[in-house]
Amino acid sequence: MSRGQEISSRVLTVPNAISMVRLALVPVFAILIVAHEDALALVVLAVSGITDWLDGVLARSLHQISRLGQVLDPLADRLFIFVTLLGLTWREIVPIWLVAAILARDLVLALTVPVLARLGYGTLNVSQAGKVATFALLYAFPLLLLAESGGAVGTTAHVVGWAFTWWGVGLYWFAGAQYLVQVRRLAVGG
Repeated sequence: MSRGQEISSRVLTVPNAISMVRLALVPVFAILIVAHEDALALVVLAVSGITDWLDGVLARSLHQISRLGQVLDPLADRLFIFVTLLGLTWREIVPIWLVAAILARDLVLALTVPVLARLGYGTLNVSQAGKVATFALLYAFPLLLLAESGGAVGTTAHVVGWAFTWWGVGLYWFAGAQYLVQVRRLAVGG
């Protein structure tokens, strides 16, 4: 969010509508990945990635930053990451430890929600590291799926996909540590 922009309580905004479409695409993707419809699943992931970028740009440029949007956007990101991880794990494209590493971080941060609520705070703003981590993971997963196609494209997608995965997981945990530091500062009043 740009400094100085007001956060609205409006529900019906263009960025919120885009985020709702992204949320609706989550079960579509889940069905496609389970059905081994990889080409269509990749299209859905691409559309999700583009709309993730677009809703943020439009929220800022149209001055439609809203409380609901601040919840919907990261929710759609988390659901896509979770469903994609489960689908790729079910298909044995990624190992179970990757799911555990990402879910463990989210569970640790979920434990801070009651602390923040008790202190009178809502959710914390997404850090730059958190945004980059989400970006890396949301680009890693389609590449890992594309790696299943084999050949030179598959080999390249495999290498680049795992590079994005490692960076994403590392930054995901780094951002989680940043959030924990913020919660601690708020809890001790400093």
